[in-house]
Amino acid sequence: MKNVVLIGFMGTGKTSSGKMIANQLGFKFIDMDRAIEKKWGMTIPQMFEQHGEAFFREKEKEMCREVAGKKSVVISTGGGTVKDPDNVAILKQSGKIVCLMASVEAILERTATIGQRPLLDAYEDRRQGIVELLEQRKAMYAQADYTVDTTDMSPLQVSRDVISFMKRR
Repeated sequence: MKNVVLIGFMGTGKTSSGKMIANQLGFKFIDMDRAIEKKWGMTIPQMFEQHGEAFFREKEKEMCREVAGKKSVVISTGGGTVKDPDNVAILKQSGKIVCLMASVEAILERTATIGQRPLLDAYEDRRQGIVELLEQRKAMYAQADYTVDTTDMSPLQVSRDVISFMKRR
């Protein structure tokens, strides 16, 4: 079975569902954002604050190349990873891309903590920020091989759905 690459907006369940998918398949789980933080010794909010988004996106591309070279992994990408077409091409070579989606209200509820999401924290109206960013990324998320709406699903339900898709491929 190919790697599972989870894309999608913040708060759609990439980490929680990804861990379950990996566990059920006997794969290793890689959260790209956590791997970036570990490798460069600072949090993503610190990277944005100290070096800017361009610096973070370069580190993200390096991590895409690194994780795409692994086998039997579930890769949870950052919400904006697919903004770069090179990242999408790199990840498509490694596995099947599954996009997790959710309603604006669900995302708003799941990303309510201030200080954890630099892109959303920059918006005075967080809901409007989510709407704008989702619209900007719609075409990018449409590149997925499969899409799951996680709004009313538990991580276990999402993992079963994704595994069922992977087994059909």
